Amino acid sequence: MREFSPNHYERAFENWLIDHRISYVRADEHKRPGLPPLSVKNFDFLLQPCPDRKLIVEVKGRTFHGTTLAGLKGLECWVTADDIESLRTWRQALGGDHESIFVFAYRIAQADVDFDGHDVFRYERDRYVFFCIRLDDYCRYARGRSPRWQTTTLPADGFRQYAMDLSSLLPESIPPQIV
Repeated sequence: MREFSPNHYERAFENWLIDHRISYVRADEHKRPGLPPLSVKNFDFLLQPCPDRKLIVEVKGRTFHGTTLAGLKGLECWVTADDIESLRTWRQALGGDHESIFVFAYRIAQADVDFDGHDVFRYERDRYVFFCIRLDDYCRYARGRSPRWQTTTLPADGFRQYAMDLSSLLPESIPPQIV
C-alpha cells in the first residue's frame, strides 16, 4: 500500500490501481507548469491499463451519504472549470493517443448500503465506489453549478448515462491481485 498523498480518495484510488496491476504514474499536483496566469493544473495520475490505452486522470473525491446506488442517485459529480481546462490542455500536450477522464471516488458514509452490483473497494477503514467519466462526455452535458466558484456538474441523467464502473478500465485478461 502507498501512503504518499494526504488525500484519502487519491490513496484509495492508487491502491485500487496497485491491486488491479494497472501501470501508472502519479503527478505532483502541488506544482503547476507554466507561469501565472498561463499555468496549468497537474492531473493526478497517468495510467496505461493496456498497451494501446493511455489515460490522463483527475480524481474527484466525494462522500456518498445515501443507502442505495440503484439508479445512481445522490452522487455529486461537480468539477471546476480549471479541472476541465487543465485536462483538455494535458490531452493536447500529450497527444491524441491519450484520453482524459474524471474518476469520482465516493467514500461510503452509511454502514448499510445496497451497492446494486457495483464494485466496492475497501481501503483502511473505509469503503469506496469508483466511477469514471470521459472528459468529452462530461463536457457535452455539464451545467453550471456555481458561478462564484466556477464549478459545473452533470445532471443526474447525464451521470447515469456516462458514468462507468472503474473496472471498465481493466484489460479483460488481468484479474485483480489477491492481497
